Amino acid sequence: MSELISTKLELLDGYRFKVGFDVEGVPTLVVDEMKPIGEGLGPNPTRLLSTAVGHCLSSSLLFCLGKAKVKVKKLTTTVKADVERNKEGYLRIAGLDVQLHLEVNEGDKAGVLRCLSIFENYCTVTQSVRKGIEVKVSVN
Repeated sequence: MSELISTKLELLDGYRFKVGFDVEGVPTLVVDEMKPIGEGLGPNPTRLLSTAVGHCLSSSLLFCLGKAKVKVKKLTTTVKADVERNKEGYLRIAGLDVQLHLEVNEGDKAGVLRCLSIFENYCTVTQSVRKGIEVKVSVN
């Protein structure tokens, strides 16, 4: 089974783009580069990738906990991206450090253990990033 997802970016000005998604009812998003290149009026690509990984892991954990009937009191996720220059001098994301902070009732802690051992396997984005994704580029 395969699903084709389409995201469209339209240049507004400078480095600001309006992003449209192929899901009815989902609002557009404005993205930008950080100063001094852009104006910093929206998240940049590194922050979007960090968001995608963090959201995917958080959602995968929540899904598993829901199946295990564990009531989540609080979940906060922090993603730190380590951006450095490679040997050619280009900026690259060298690593992502994801910290999930989960609060559950004392009686539910046993149900959390199984989810902690499997939830990462269900995160489409994180597993794809870990393996590397083929990217085809064409300019018309």
